[in-house]
Amino acid sequence: MEEFDAIVLDLGLPTLDGRTLLARLRARDDRTPVLVLTARDSLADRVDTLHEGADDFLPKPFRVEELEARLTALIRRSRGREHPRLACGALVLDTASQRFTLHGQPFALSPREHAVLRVFIQRTGEPVNKQQILERVFSQDSDVNHEAIEVLVHRLRKKLAGAGVQIVTLRGMGYYLETVAGEVTPSALPAADA
Repeated sequence: MEEFDAIVLDLGLPTLDGRTLLARLRARDDRTPVLVLTARDSLADRVDTLHEGADDFLPKPFRVEELEARLTALIRRSRGREHPRLACGALVLDTASQRFTLHGQPFALSPREHAVLRVFIQRTGEPVNKQQILERVFSQDSDVNHEAIEVLVHRLRKKLAGAGVQIVTLRGMGYYLETVAGEVTPSALPAADA
């Protein structure tokens, strides 16, 4: 079964009522955060939807920026984060600024490296396969394929070498990010190139 960080659910689905789908999710103990979109904006509708298991509610029409901010907040809360930072050892992603630091110093990455590393740090310790990376990061980018993911992972491994954080390959399952035992000092790190 495929897992998602969050679900955006429109209550006005054409074949299955959104409330029914939400009830089915919660009945099988699926705790994926659900952001409900609907044109029905009465207080009673909002309260009922939240009581039925929705985590947040956004009435139509809405701005994409608000949708993105609400989804980021839902995902952060669902992972038990009190502040917008994700970390694996000395590697930190500030989700508010979308900047990586390594040992407190800015960590220079290309946009594609940044996108792939963001997927890994969001799921630290959990395997992520190439297809999941393609779908999460490059769904609109037709020139990116599995071989391109391998190249990006190779480049990230080189940049993380000696930093106390590594990308591990699990045969047949994908990659995951983990810390490396032993202390690493920032002076031992290679300079990151842009």
